[in-house]
Amino acid sequence: MKITDIKELETKAKEVRRGIIDAVYSANSGHPGGALSCADILTVLYFNEMNINPNKPKDEDRDRFVLSKGHASPALYSVLAHRGYFEVNKLLTFRKIDSILQGHPDMKNVPGVDMTTGSLGQGLSTANGMALNAKLKNKNYRVYCLVGDGEIEEGQIWEAAMTSSHYKLDNLCLIVDNNNLQIDGTIDNVMSPYPIDKKFKSFGFEVINIDGNDIDEILKAFEVAKNIKGKPTVIIAKTVKGKGISYMENQVGWHGKAPNKEEYDMAVKELLI
Repeated sequence: MKITDIKELETKAKEVRRGIIDAVYSANSGHPGGALSCADILTVLYFNEMNINPNKPKDEDRDRFVLSKGHASPALYSVLAHRGYFEVNKLLTFRKIDSILQGHPDMKNVPGVDMTTGSLGQGLSTANGMALNAKLKNKNYRVYCLVGDGEIEEGQIWEAAMTSSHYKLDNLCLIVDNNNLQIDGTIDNVMSPYPIDKKFKSFGFEVINIDGNDIDEILKAFEVAKNIKGKPTVIIAKTVKGKGISYMENQVGWHGKAPNKEEYDMAVKELLI
């Protein structure tokens, strides 16, 4: 089920965003801002880029995805549901006590989740292990890892970056969701990681800068990444926090709160396809 048409992918991204809003509103809890900012990236990954099969979620030859910024789980759950890993109506059970869809991804209980995440800074280390395993076992699968721009203030990210480069993990593609906002404000005011691209280049990565909310640019970036040999690739994706919901866009207050009924209705109206 590979979608190549940009308009179709844009429509699918709207469906994913609707799933995010439905999940967070139903739970009256969650992190909509950072989930919405990466919705286009996850849509392209799961509907175009990755070699996956919802009927075989544990296939040894599948591509892997690690959502290192685990609090953006509504985006991952929504894309998995729309891709057919489980029923879309399960999104309405998000964060309920008896639901499989807890606040952070759980690989033991959610079909399609390749790694349990939530402790920030650890995802790239895990992705390194997956990519190195492929090399050692002569497997052709690729590994994708999404980190937040606030998350890369964590030191373990840079230890992991050295590892990615040291082992020449050209089957690894790191994506930085650079929406410029974290829980306490703008990333440059909290603990600036800029210039992000130059830092990763100095760590031995091939660097690609894109608009992370532009489907066409995302598609082209992944195509370039697949052809890089001898070193890992990082895509610095400039995004808008809360993308797709006008009153949430670039508003740090929507990092971790749910919309009320009026706000929910406004969001649903804006996402009508």
